[in-house]
Amino acid sequence: MRVAIQGVAGCFHDAAARQYFNDKEVDTIPFESFPALFDALSTDASLLGIVAIENTIAGSLLANHELLRQSNHTIIGEHSVRISHVLCALPGESIETINEVNSHPMALMQCEQYLRRHPSMRMVEKFDTAGSAEEIAREKLKGHAAVCGEYAANLYGLDILEKGIETNKRNFTRFLILADPLLASELKPSEHELNKSSIVFTLPHTHGALSKVLTILSFYDINLTKIQSLPVVGREWEYRFYADLTFTSYFRYRQSLQAIRPLTNEFRILGEYIERVGIN
Repeated sequence: MRVAIQGVAGCFHDAAARQYFNDKEVDTIPFESFPALFDALSTDASLLGIVAIENTIAGSLLANHELLRQSNHTIIGEHSVRISHVLCALPGESIETINEVNSHPMALMQCEQYLRRHPSMRMVEKFDTAGSAEEIAREKLKGHAAVCGEYAANLYGLDILEKGIETNKRNFTRFLILADPLLASELKPSEHELNKSSIVFTLPHTHGALSKVLTILSFYDINLTKIQSLPVVGREWEYRFYADLTFTSYFRYRQSLQAIRPLTNEFRILGEYIERVGIN
């Protein structure tokens, strides 16, 4: 199973893909950016994708919402991962021998309390968490440590000097699994298993437009687990809404969509899938 990821081997996208497809052989294909990942998906219908969509600390990845909407791909699943960082270095190194710590700026920020307790460790920003570990291993950088996931440290043969160095232990990222529509029809769960969907729609700039949509969803016992608005470029004060819905009856869920469609200007189902309750 070929899965496009953003980042290098060992990154959290890589780990999430392998956790989600844990019963299959997975070949992850790395890309430097999310636009490059989506470009690859658009030219290779056999390629799946995994994309971070929101984080419990940083919030929604708004750019990825738009990339998903602009693509032709369908969500076939979701997977949430607890983001836990380790401090790792070349075999033989210790906390006392480290004078420079490399990682993505977000990871360094998430571990700031721990790192400030070690003032001799200078924080240096890099492009990627796993990429920092790979560089230390490849260049044999003594005195350097990386902040990354445990999977990356093990992949590149580094010693873990400390685990769980992140300040906030409730840091989770939610990933979406994407497929070409033709492939999605083969891979997505059967209709009776489905209990979640993601939709996107725009509304006329009229009084109570959103309230009417939400009232209809409530009438059909549809639970709104997330709603995110983004401005529609070129149309002042109009917004595009991304919503995640959960349901117990697929039939009533479909009825609710038929009821709200006439109230929207644009409407699209981004995917129907199984809600993942458990978090790794």
